[in-house]
Amino acid sequence: MHSNRGLSRRNCLETMSCSWGTELWDQFDNLEKHTQWGIEFLERYTKFVKERSEIELSYAKQIRNLSKKYQLKKNSKEEEEFKYSTCRAFLMTLNELNDYAGQHEVIAENLSTQIIAELSRYTQELKAERKSHFHDGRRAQQYIENSWKQLESSKRRFERDCKEADRAQHYFDKMDADINVTKADVEKAKQQAHMRHQIAEDSKNEYLTYLQKFNKDQHEHYYTLIPHIFQRIQEMEERRVGRVRESMRVYTEVERKVLPIVSKCLDGMTKAAESIEPKMDSKQVVESYKSGFEPPGDVEFEDYSVSMKRAVSESSFLNARGESRRRSRSKLWPLLKRNKLMSLLASPRQPPPPPPTSPSPDGLLNGPQSPQQHKEPLSQRLNDFMGTKHKMHCLRSLKRGLSLKLGTGQEDYSHLPPEQRRKKLQAKLNDINKDIQKEMDQRDALTKMKDVYIKNPHLGDPDSIDPRLEEITQSLEKMQLEAHKFEGWLTEVERKLLEKGSESQRRQSGHFDSQGNTPLTNNYGQNRESPDGSYTEDPSTETTMQFKSRSTEFDDEFDDEEPLPTIGTCKALYPFEGQNEGTISMAESEMLYVIEEDKGDGWTRVRRNEDEEGYVPTSYIKLFLDMNAKGAKTYI
Repeated sequence: MHSNRGLSRRNCLETMSCSWGTELWDQFDNLEKHTQWGIEFLERYTKFVKERSEIELSYAKQIRNLSKKYQLKKNSKEEEEFKYSTCRAFLMTLNELNDYAGQHEVIAENLSTQIIAELSRYTQELKAERKSHFHDGRRAQQYIENSWKQLESSKRRFERDCKEADRAQHYFDKMDADINVTKADVEKAKQQAHMRHQIAEDSKNEYLTYLQKFNKDQHEHYYTLIPHIFQRIQEMEERRVGRVRESMRVYTEVERKVLPIVSKCLDGMTKAAESIEPKMDSKQVVESYKSGFEPPGDVEFEDYSVSMKRAVSESSFLNARGESRRRSRSKLWPLLKRNKLMSLLASPRQPPPPPPTSPSPDGLLNGPQSPQQHKEPLSQRLNDFMGTKHKMHCLRSLKRGLSLKLGTGQEDYSHLPPEQRRKKLQAKLNDINKDIQKEMDQRDALTKMKDVYIKNPHLGDPDSIDPRLEEITQSLEKMQLEAHKFEGWLTEVERKLLEKGSESQRRQSGHFDSQGNTPLTNNYGQNRESPDGSYTEDPSTETTMQFKSRSTEFDDEFDDEEPLPTIGTCKALYPFEGQNEGTISMAESEMLYVIEEDKGDGWTRVRRNEDEEGYVPTSYIKLFLDMNAKGAKTYI
């Protein structure tokens, strides 16, 4: 028996095919400990994969949050930055990074479904199988132990009975040799000895029976039952090891499967980096900030020595004073629009007259009193305020700050430089045209649906579509008017840019023709942009007309400014002569454009055409403002 086990052990080492039933027949407790360790190892590996999956999910979440944090936000200033190739490449990188995070989520999901869930289920099955196998082993072991106990018990009983038989035989021999003992006592001792020998013989037979039984059970236990049980435990353990091997292989395959997509994400990031073009970004800077102005011309020489050589007289002094004031205003008034200047420095107007009781009042031949302005104090204050270049720069900054910080940008973008204004108008016009196209498509679709309903009344009521069609029609009319308005502004800007370009070419050619000569005209104030980002419109050439009053001269200095945008319309309820300064006449039922609301003084600023505008009494008109902005108001 021992030689067979030694031979099988050598074969096990040579062929790597060992049987726990033959090799480990006496290691029941150690096998129990080993299989328990195997299950604990499986649970530990499952926990490792679970934590790795959680790490992948957490990493993917952090990557997604990072990508979302730096994504372009709608209606933000960052939207304009993505016209540069660097910003577009960064946006592409963020998108690829988001896809990259998605692959880590795929890894976590596959680890969870293909490894964690499978190993958890298999661990429970393994525990139940191990419990069953070792239960069978303990039962077989308990049976052989019981058989051994029976053998030991019969052996001790046989030994005891043999000793009792020997003592009974010794007592009979003693009684038989004693002549003083009666025959009855001898016979009794003989029967007792014979009985003890019979009991000993029965114990011997019982002992032999249990011995044979135990040997048979023991042989079956160690060569049949235990090998079979241990073989099943071995197969169970080998399946566990194989499952661990398969899980580790799947662990690597899960990550290997996403590598091509991860590689594509990285290739996309590389492609995004290669798409950056420094030259195009430089060109985009020009497109973004080009103002459309021309560089300033040469500064005119102002000969102050002329006044020294001229004879001083009252008339010459007054003429020089008037000329100086006109020159100062011609340089400074274009810096601010007239309505903003009035809101800052103008004196309050007088209240307007009450409305007449009849359409043609007799007592208003001379018209109501016009809004009066104290021109001499205003001119004096402005001359004092604008006396130096530093104060001129401060006024430019004040204008630009009011326009940008207080949100006073005009609807026609007149607060922007010409080139930027053209781009804004073009972009706005494109958006309006897109909206118009959408509305037209929706109108066509509803029209077709209505035709279908007319042909097939059971599908729907054709009249139910009419309110929506009417709403779309009104919306289209409004957007078409809006588009026409912006087209007019865009045409005007493009015309001015072409005129400025032609003028610049003529000025440059004239400058080259007169090399070394001082120009006869002063272009220093034209197209000039101040360091704070503000700009001035092209001033008109100095007029040679003589004005009848200082107020007429003050108004003329704003001739080249772009007109204020209209904020509504009005209808004249009564005729108004408007003979005084600052007012405009109107006929009954005449329609005028409103460019400035009543500021609380009873006067409203209106415009008849591009060159004719002024104030009318608010109580003389019926006022309609833009419905989208402020609604309609009526003053009667």
